[in-house]
Formats: sequence, structure tokens, C-alpha cells
Amino acid sequence: MSTCVFVQLRCKPGTTYAVAERIIAREIHSELYSTSGEHDLLLKLYIPEEADVGHFINENLLDIEGIERSLTTMTFRAF
Repeated sequence: MSTCVFVQLRCKPGTTYAVAERIIAREIHSELYSTSGEHDLLLKLYIPEEADVGHFINENLLDIEGIERSLTTMTFRAF
């Protein structure tokens, strides 16, 4: 079973579309949205069960040029 996480990204000014295209090309997300407010993009990821969440995000997402800041929200199966 995989772990579902949501990652909000703040991009450097003028890079949001380029960042989104790079994320799409990597095919690591389940859903990707443009958002208003403090962050520019919101993506839903399913992290493989055997993978460490922090390492997976750092190695597969946060090395994309144009990402300025991220906020990861973990989910837990409660119901």
C-alpha cells in the first residue's frame, strides 16, 4: 500500500508553468493543480510503501528548477 501525500509548491516568479511541465514529464503525481494564495501548485502523490517519504520527494520533485519552497501534508487512514 502506498502513502498519499499532498505537496504545495511556491515557484519563483514566472516559472510556474515550466515547473508544472517538468512535474508532468516525470509522471510521479496523481493530480496536479494550479492554486491561488501562498502557493502556486498543489500535487497529490502516492509514495511507494518501501520508500522514505522525505527522500522520495527530495529526489523526485524538489530538484526541479524553479521551485522556491514546498509544504508537504501527510495523510493517515483513519476511517
